[in-house]
Amino acid sequence: MEYLLDNSQQENNQHPQMNITNGVIFDKYEIGRLLGQGTFAKVYYGKNITTSESVAIKIIKKDQVKKECMVEQIQREIFVMQMVKHPNIVELKEVMATKQKIFFIMECVKGGELFAKVVKGKLKENVARKYFQQLISAVDYCHSRGVYHRDLKPENLLLDENENLKVSDFGLSALQESKRNDGLLHTQCGTPAYVAPEVLRKKGYDGAKADIWSCGVILYALLAGYLPFQEANMMKMYRKVFKGEFQFPSWISPDSKKLISKILVPNPEKRISISGIMKNNWFLKGLSRSNSFPNQENVDQRDHGVEKELGRSKSSPPFYNAFEFISSMSSGFDLSNLFETKRKPGSLFTSRCPASSIMEKLESVAKKLNLKIVCSKGYKVRMQGNSEGRKGKLSVVAEVFEVAPEVAVVELSKCDGDTLEYRKLCEDEVRPALKDIVWSWQGEDNCQNKL
Repeated sequence: MEYLLDNSQQENNQHPQMNITNGVIFDKYEIGRLLGQGTFAKVYYGKNITTSESVAIKIIKKDQVKKECMVEQIQREIFVMQMVKHPNIVELKEVMATKQKIFFIMECVKGGELFAKVVKGKLKENVARKYFQQLISAVDYCHSRGVYHRDLKPENLLLDENENLKVSDFGLSALQESKRNDGLLHTQCGTPAYVAPEVLRKKGYDGAKADIWSCGVILYALLAGYLPFQEANMMKMYRKVFKGEFQFPSWISPDSKKLISKILVPNPEKRISISGIMKNNWFLKGLSRSNSFPNQENVDQRDHGVEKELGRSKSSPPFYNAFEFISSMSSGFDLSNLFETKRKPGSLFTSRCPASSIMEKLESVAKKLNLKIVCSKGYKVRMQGNSEGRKGKLSVVAEVFEVAPEVAVVELSKCDGDTLEYRKLCEDEVRPALKDIVWSWQGEDNCQNKL
């Protein structure tokens, strides 16, 4: 392999536990040839030394992230990619970091961009339909988890060696929590030729409906070989987008025209929904799990409902990523400003008690605090308050992760209810009640010398 030497030795001296020597990072991945380069990141081919699995390694310099005020964007991208596990979405395997760099270890998608095919001209209808089916499957899954991509275009759609589509680049994505009080998103972003008219108008918009518009532009481009709204003058193009003014080439079939015409509707309220697309006869033609939803059984179902999420039966708790543990708990490797995301202070602690004892304690504390145990399976328990709060009944999930045989991490998170009420419960009730099993709470240093 063509190794990347860079300034790795300097970083190795600073972080002996996270060594980067002779083109090998963290004693785990070899870094090879450069695959691509953007404004803020470089992507290299890599290989897992233990498994020989090919990966893509995206390297971002922290100082540049901070200089360009992109900390929040990187946080969001990491959090979103950890949430969306789907066969038609590029997988984020893990995130690692040194003082100077962030390393995204991602699935290696070897077929290149879908854009490369579109540039050569229109695709056969059955091929375009297959890619569109896989795109809609991925987008529908994202929306079900409250994630809106906001930059869907052929350049961000990759193909694997089996010609299956993979959605990538969630840097501009938005979460359900990003909505304002009006229930809409307001950040204007994306690529003009693919952006929905309501986004261009700089008004509030529904992220799901905006993504659907982009999917319609992509479908048109796959079938026509060019974009529906093309003008050298940007304002002329915008006027056409606002009016939904475009022409179909003669070779596009009547059924595909009907579907595209239902998607590229300027009024988002009248635009077809994803469920509507998935019931469309043209869309359904030739649809099968084998060619459009490969390995669907591998889709991460953890957040498709708490009952399903808690339904695991395991003889031991899940393993907690050691780097994530170090970066969250240790000030010596404090990366909280980049990786804390949804983990707020007071929601994560370590314990030296057995996982089974921790679970017993959690259930005991729930009863003591008058919290109803809604579901408890494996090493995860959901607790719910009995009284109505500002935003309904407060619901809390606690999960135990194994870091090492003698160390466990317990994560508390809010499922439903008011955030302030959740924080007050954690600070005033939960922390004192758990003090006899806690080794250290996140952000506190009393376990530093023991690790």
